[in-house]
Amino acid sequence: MNEEIKIVRLADTERQRWRNDGGWTREIARHGTGEDWQWRLSLAEVESDGPFSAFPGIEREIVLLSGAGMAFDFADGEHFELTPENPRLRFSGARDLHSRLLDGPTRDFNLMWSPVHYQADLWLRPLVGASTLFADPGEVWVLHMMAGTAQLQDLADVDLEAGDTLVMRAQDGRCRQRFEAAGSAIVIRLQRL
Repeated sequence: MNEEIKIVRLADTERQRWRNDGGWTREIARHGTGEDWQWRLSLAEVESDGPFSAFPGIEREIVLLSGAGMAFDFADGEHFELTPENPRLRFSGARDLHSRLLDGPTRDFNLMWSPVHYQADLWLRPLVGASTLFADPGEVWVLHMMAGTAQLQDLADVDLEAGDTLVMRAQDGRCRQRFEAAGSAIVIRLQRL
């Protein structure tokens, strides 16, 4: 077999309280064990203002999934507002920052990776009709459904619902996953360096 397919159902993820009590995290997937990981995908529910945890040596990208958004105040003076109109932000995990909710709780998707080990690309895509993901050796492709459904045709017509995630890794040759979808998704390519 030249691929590794993992389906992560939102309902099967464990909701974990943050140490500072400001929200919750649901881990979707990671490469590596314990604190020694090279990439990590998670969902966050942010309930209050507060500092972000520092991750030196890690790059991050956050996508707002629901809520009015957050204002990010970086220690170096940069200010950014994550809103439905501007729903994504990429930044170094080593940067000190404080976040403020704009108008109530938010839900967001988090991609974190080691730039020493991986290059990461993230796209927000509407999905209509038939599509195919191809993965070459050393690549990981992720399809996270933000809304709607996707029927995975190469997996005996397994369905992904909103909040579910497909993680596909090529092992020793090119692999593919065909799907029929109606909705919107976060699509990620992680390429080993």
